[in-house]
Order: sequence, then structure tokens, then C-alpha cells
Amino acid sequence: MTADPNTTPRYAPHEDAQGLLVASIEAALGIHLLRAAGLVTGGTAGMALILSYLGGWSFGLVFFLVNIPFFALALWARGRVFFVKSLATVALVSLLAEALKPLFDVGQIHPGVAAVLFGVTAGVGLLGLFRHSGSLGGVSIVALILQDRFGLRAGYVQIAHDVVLFAVAALILPPDRVAWSLVGALVLNLVIAFNHRRDWYVVS
Repeated sequence: MTADPNTTPRYAPHEDAQGLLVASIEAALGIHLLRAAGLVTGGTAGMALILSYLGGWSFGLVFFLVNIPFFALALWARGRVFFVKSLATVALVSLLAEALKPLFDVGQIHPGVAAVLFGVTAGVGLLGLFRHSGSLGGVSIVALILQDRFGLRAGYVQIAHDVVLFAVAALILPPDRVAWSLVGALVLNLVIAFNHRRDWYVVS
């Protein structure tokens, strides 16, 4: 069903809160599965995973820190509401991703299964964040700005960025892990590209 641009729907505060919470849980679960298989992804989450692998640091802490410069961009380009929601969801995903480590021991998981489950779970989570005027920071913010101002699909923008990030990952990870990571990133971005369209669903 196509949204009527003359009657843009708005969420009530409690609807926003539950939508952002559920979407953050989905994103954190996807990252947890990805990390269990030693894979990476695109965007600032991918940067944080690479840095956490290299330095043995907490993914949640690194993920929050690398997103700080993008929060200023969110405030400038998309306003205070988007900024506050993005800050809250990045903080929530950072906390949840770390909380899942002792609570949900994945054990052994095939990297292919982890990649596909991550792509679907995190992709749906990102769709939920977008539809509630939030994001996971970083490239997601840039992608949404480009989509709003120039009509470029958010998923395709993220794919372009991921090419560079995976070139870096190829220097530090085994080839099979890079290949499966690419599968996960492709699934995630296709979920976004096929389902996130302003003419289908418009919120503010």
C-alpha cells in the first residue's frame, strides 16, 4: 500500500519507543551472531568489529565511540528528533550486544548461517529504525541524507561504502571469513534496498 504524501502518519511516543527498542534488539542479535562466527559487516558496525578483533576491545564501546562524529551530522542534517533517536539506539545496541555475550552463548555456528541470519535480522532491525526516524549512526545517517535529498536508495549507498571497508577486512581476515561476511552484508543491504522506499512508507 502506497502512503499518501498528503497525510504523513506520525507515531505516538510509546509507539516510537517500542519500535526503536524492538529494532535495536534485532540489530544487536544480528551483530552477536556475526561476531560469534568471526565475521564483519559494513558501516560503523563493521569498523567497530574490525577494531575489536584487532585490539581485543569491547565491540559496544568501540561502536559507540566511532559513531560520535556522525551524531553531529545527524543533528545538522535531519534535526533534533533524529539525532536523539540515533544516539539512543546506538547506545542501546552497544549495551545489548555486550549483554548478549554472557547470556546467549552461540557456541559453534556455521559462518554461512551466521551471515544470512545477520543479514535478515539486522536488515529488518534497520528498517524498523528508519521507519521510526532513527538509525545506527555512521553510514546509515549519510545514506538516509542522500536518499532524502538526491533520491539515492539507502541500501545502494551503503553497498558502495562497504566495498571499501571489505577491502580493508581482506587484509586482516581469512579469505573464507571475508567471503561469508560479504554474503551477510549483501543480504542486509538487499533487505533495505527492496523494502525502504519513501513512496511506500513515510513517517516523521
